[in-house]
Order: sequence, then structure tokens, then C-alpha cells
Amino acid sequence: MLPAETPVPLALLIVSLVVTVIVALRYVLTSGLFAWLTEKMRPGLYAGKRAQIRREMRWSLLSAGIYGAPAGIVLWGWNHHGWTEMTADWAALPLWYHPLSVLIYLAVQDTCFYWSHRWMHRPRWFRLAHAVHHDSRPPTAWTAMSFHPIEAITGAVVVPVLVFFVPIHLAMLGVVLTIATVMGVTNHMGWELFPRWLVHSPLGQWLITASHHERHHEEYRCNFGLYFRVWDRLCGTDRGLSRRIVAEAGHAQEAVAS
Repeated sequence: MLPAETPVPLALLIVSLVVTVIVALRYVLTSGLFAWLTEKMRPGLYAGKRAQIRREMRWSLLSAGIYGAPAGIVLWGWNHHGWTEMTADWAALPLWYHPLSVLIYLAVQDTCFYWSHRWMHRPRWFRLAHAVHHDSRPPTAWTAMSFHPIEAITGAVVVPVLVFFVPIHLAMLGVVLTIATVMGVTNHMGWELFPRWLVHSPLGQWLITASHHERHHEEYRCNFGLYFRVWDRLCGTDRGLSRRIVAEAGHAQEAVAS
């Protein structure tokens, strides 16, 4: 807690910096964990990628500031002025609503990401911003937040805006952010973490894992979703799974193409 007499501009700066550090640490620890796991499970997969990984880390740490600043400002406003529909009181919302709020946040994030991602693949915006992310060929566990600032802004504002309109408990917001972090990293790490029974199940046909997102990095003009394949299927941009990852995972070749 900051002293009550702290000037508002200084308070906002301090909170934004603190949240930025938290976002950066979350990135380093999560990506580092899965990079370590990659070395154990897929030795040599990132061989020769030191320069790429250093570049990914630089862009990602810049993105941490872009994600951290609005989140810090909103957090300060909630704590001091009751901004937003966030709550720390479990009883303030019906018990059944808590898991539903997580699904709502994920669905809105997924929708915003799909359409902004397709927009980023228009030639002008791809050259200007999204090419930074696709410079990682193929992506690694460090790629998840490797964005040009323009692209980082499109992702950074979604949750800070949502909390003003959609009620959510702080713990459930933590679940949303955890899912976003883990899926962002595992979808880029270049191999399939999840088992065949999930990836090729009826449920797996609607979820995005590394097998699905890798194909986007291979072909660019397909598989634009974040968590779910709903928009890709509705808009005809779903081209199934990466043949390389499916083969290396030892999965059957079924469901590679949808």
C-alpha cells in the first residue's frame, strides 16, 4: 500500500512499474520453465537459436511494460476508488458464476485475438508490427510475448477493459491470467505437451495447443485463434494440425487436416 499522501501521478507510475516487474517475472519464470522442460523432453530442439531467443526476450520484456502499465493503473483505481467490477468478496457473486466468468473472459479474449490477429496479417500491418512475432522461425518457449509494441497494445487492453464491464472475483481473474500465460507459452514451444487422447479427442477439436498453433507459424494464413478453434472453424481458416509436431509427438496422423 502506498502512503495516502502520495501524489496520484507518482502512485500510478509506481504501481505500473511494480506490475510491469511482476509481468516480466511471470514471463521469465514460465518461459524459462518450459524451455528447461523442452531441453529435457526434446534435447536439441532449440539448438542454434540463442540469437533468436535473445531477440524474443528483448521484445517480450518491452511487452511486459505495455501489459503492466494499464493493468497497474486499473488495479490502483480499483483499490482506491472502487473502479471496475472486480471483487475480493466470494459472496458478492453467485457461486455458479465464478467458473462462468472465467469462460466469458477467455471467450472475449479469444474473439479479440482472432480478429486483431487476422488484421495483423494484412500486408501493411504485418510488415509494420506482426513480423516481429513471426521472425521466430520456428517459435520457442520464449516467443509467447515477443510482440512489436503496436501488437502488444491490442492484447494488453482487453482484460483491463473487461473488468469494467464483466464482474469477476480476483481469484478467478488469476485463473484467467494463468491460463493465458501457460497456453501462450506451451502453444509456441515447438512440441506437443498435451497427450494424444486430448489433442485428438472431440474436445481437442475445439481447443488450441501447440499442434494447432504451430501450423499458423508454418503457413501464416490459417489458425488465428488463441484458446479455441471456434472462430477458425466458423470463418474457414482452420487447417488442422502441424504435421511435424503430430509426427514427432508419436500421434496418429488422423486429424492433421480438418
